[in-house]
Amino acid sequence: MPIPSQAAESPGQRPFGKGPAVSLFTLGTMRALTGPSQLQEVLEAAVAIGINHLETAPAYGQSECYLGLAIKRLAIKPKQLVITSKILPGMNLAAAKEQLQRSLERLGITHLNNLAVHGINLKQHLAWALAGPGAEFMAWAQGEKLVGQVGFSSHGSPELISAAISSGCFAFANLHLHLFDPLRLPLAQMALARGMGVLAISPADKGGQLYAPPALLLQHCAPFQPLELAYRFLLAQGISSLSLGAAKPSDLNWAEKLANADGPLTAEESRAIENLHQQERQRLGDSHCGQCRECLPCPNQVPIPEMLRLRNLALGHNMLSHAKERYAMAGNAGHWFEQHNASVCAECGNCIPRCPLNLPIPALLAETHQLLASKPGRRLWD
Repeated sequence: MPIPSQAAESPGQRPFGKGPAVSLFTLGTMRALTGPSQLQEVLEAAVAIGINHLETAPAYGQSECYLGLAIKRLAIKPKQLVITSKILPGMNLAAAKEQLQRSLERLGITHLNNLAVHGINLKQHLAWALAGPGAEFMAWAQGEKLVGQVGFSSHGSPELISAAISSGCFAFANLHLHLFDPLRLPLAQMALARGMGVLAISPADKGGQLYAPPALLLQHCAPFQPLELAYRFLLAQGISSLSLGAAKPSDLNWAEKLANADGPLTAEESRAIENLHQQERQRLGDSHCGQCRECLPCPNQVPIPEMLRLRNLALGHNMLSHAKERYAMAGNAGHWFEQHNASVCAECGNCIPRCPLNLPIPALLAETHQLLASKPGRRLWD
């Protein structure tokens, strides 16, 4: 059964599952961790511009502790905030209960608005949440009124995310949704149609390092800034909230400017986005990957669409730094990212007849590896 959503409480807020409405931007607290005063400064600035949704996790270093201190020092009333924390899948019931209690203690609260299963990336993670110890834990947490609603985040396959959404067990989903990677947008629309809240994970950083765009990308997005256009694209799709990992108050400038910008795309914005895509296609020519995914599955498990998407960005918009960073994570970030990069292509050619654009995929993968291979990367919190 679809989860009924709650009407937004004020301008600049949207429903988020069964819980309180949230601001269009969410303050992610994983990047303001040099000390309590840094997070306090960022939180004060965020609240001042109307941000009420805060996202933290035990995995984010001292985030919960610093956030609890900041809330106390700023004398912010609990009802002013909507707080989301997370729990990793795989724990037994006792360990999960203990972690939740510790989170509440660090945050200085008795009730968590939202608790997300942090990274339903594999089938066993979903099984843990739906029928294993995770299901028992979440029923207990809600029964004890320690948690308002339960959701999930995922870096997994579209099929896995679809199964999680369709289960009816979650009230919200945190997904990678980006202007330059619309793969999961249909999943977001599916979740929204069921009354779930949807949070876009890091559309500024993981969406393309858009806070530091290359000159060519600036040209392709004109007259808008790339980050502005990316934010507006997602808000116009109805996404509940966009996460923003601010390290200093000035990182909130676009969130302040767009705090109430939740309407449909303007004609000028639509033209800019179309021009952006057109410029990419023109620069790539007949080697442009259309991201149809017909090339899958690959017998060597090469994530062909993702590899060629990074090539599209590197050559289409000179987003080389971002493409290299993401490429370096393949095979080096566990289940949080792709398990292989383009170098494991065996040139079997199985993908070639399936490609509607007749792309020479093995050759393009070899070129992608040569273009993007660098020092292996890792996740922020590994």
